[in-house]
Amino acid sequence: MNPATLVWTYLIIGLAVLVYTYTLLAAGRARRRAGIKSPAMIGDTTMERALRVQQNTLEQLVAFVPSIVLFAVLVNARTAAGLGALWIAGRILYIGLYMRDPGSRAPAFLLAFVPQIILTLGAVMGAISAILRVG
Repeated sequence: MNPATLVWTYLIIGLAVLVYTYTLLAAGRARRRAGIKSPAMIGDTTMERALRVQQNTLEQLVAFVPSIVLFAVLVNARTAAGLGALWIAGRILYIGLYMRDPGSRAPAFLLAFVPQIILTLGAVMGAISAILRVG
C-alpha cells in the first residue's frame, strides 16, 4: 500500500491526539482553578468532570488508534478517515455535554462509539479476510 493513501488517517489520528491533549490541559486548568493539589482527585465538581472527560477520552483513544490504523490498512483508508472524523466529532460533543451535565452525554458517546465499533469489527474482518486470501 502506498503510504500517501493513509495521509487522511494520519491526520485524523493527529487530530484525535489533539482532542485528548485539550482534555488533559482542561483537567489541569480546572485543578488549578479549584486549588486542589495532587494527588487529591475530589472536592470540586468542575475539576472532577474535567478529570473524567480526560480519563474517558484516554480510555477511548487506546482502542481508537489501533482500530483506525488496522481498518485503513486492511479495509479502506478513506472510510477509516471518515469514521475517525465522526469519532472526533463525538468526542468533542462529549466534552461539552459532560462538562455541562454528565447525564446528557449519551448521544455524544454513541456518536463516537458506533464508528469505533465499525472500525474495530472492520479491522478484525479485514484481518480474517487477509488470512484467508494468503492461505
